[in-house]
Amino acid sequence: MTGPVQLNAHVEGEGGEVVLLHGLFGSARNWLGVQRVLAARWRVHALDLRNHGGSAWAEPMDYPSMAADVAAYCERHCAAAPVLLGHSMGGKVAMTCALGGFVQLRGLIVVDIAPTVNPPTLSPVLSAMRSIDPGRATRRQEVGEWLAPDVPDERVRAFLLQNLVSKDGRLRWRINLEAIARGMPAILGFPEPAPGNRYEEAALFIAGGQSDYVLARHEAQLSALFPRARIERIADAGHWVHADQPKRFVELVQDELSR
Repeated sequence: MTGPVQLNAHVEGEGGEVVLLHGLFGSARNWLGVQRVLAARWRVHALDLRNHGGSAWAEPMDYPSMAADVAAYCERHCAAAPVLLGHSMGGKVAMTCALGGFVQLRGLIVVDIAPTVNPPTLSPVLSAMRSIDPGRATRRQEVGEWLAPDVPDERVRAFLLQNLVSKDGRLRWRINLEAIARGMPAILGFPEPAPGNRYEEAALFIAGGQSDYVLARHEAQLSALFPRARIERIADAGHWVHADQPKRFVELVQDELSR
C-alpha cells in the first residue's frame, strides 16, 4: 500500500466533526443537500475519495488505502474525533476505518452497505464509461445518449454525467476509470478484519427498504463485527437512500449525531 493521498473536501458549519464519504462514481457534491442541513449544528466535511472528484489519482484502489487517506485527512483537519458517515463504497471505507483503528471515531453511520462481497452490478456501468471517449462529444447530452444503451436508467446516467469536466474545450472524465477497473474486485469485496477485530461502539446502519445491499442474511456478519449496531430501514428508498427519502434520512442522522 502506498502512502495516503491528499483528498479534496468541501467543509461547512461549526461544531462537532462529521465526515461524509460518497459511493463509487460519486463525489462530495452528492452530499450537498444533506451537508447543508447538518452544517447548521455540526462542522461537516464532504470528501472526494481517491480517484474521484477533485482528489488525487492513485493506486491501489482498495479499502485499506482509502481508509488511510481518510485517516490522514481527519488527523490534519478535524479538531476532535469525527463521526464517519459513508454511503455504499464510502460506507465500506468508514467500516474499514472503524475496524482497523485507522482513526479515533466519535461515531459511525453506514448507508446501504454491509461488510460483505457485493455482486458486480456496476461492472457494466464501468465498462460503458470506459468505452466512451467524451472528448469526441460536442455536449454533455451526447455522452448521455452514448451511455443510454448500457445504462437505461435516466437518473443513473445523470449521476454519471456529473463526472464530466471540460478542459481545453474538450470533455473528459474526471474520475480514474482505469484505476477503478483494476480495483473493482477489491471494491466489490471487503477486507477480512484481523481476528478479534470489532467496533465496540454504537453504530447506525441505514438501509433502503427497496434495496438488496443489506439483507437479512448479512445481519449475522454485521452484528459480529459491529455488536452495538442497529439497523434502520427506510421504506420507499432504494440504494441511494439519502436521495430517495432525504427528510427521513436526515432525521435519522441528526438523531444519531445528537446522542
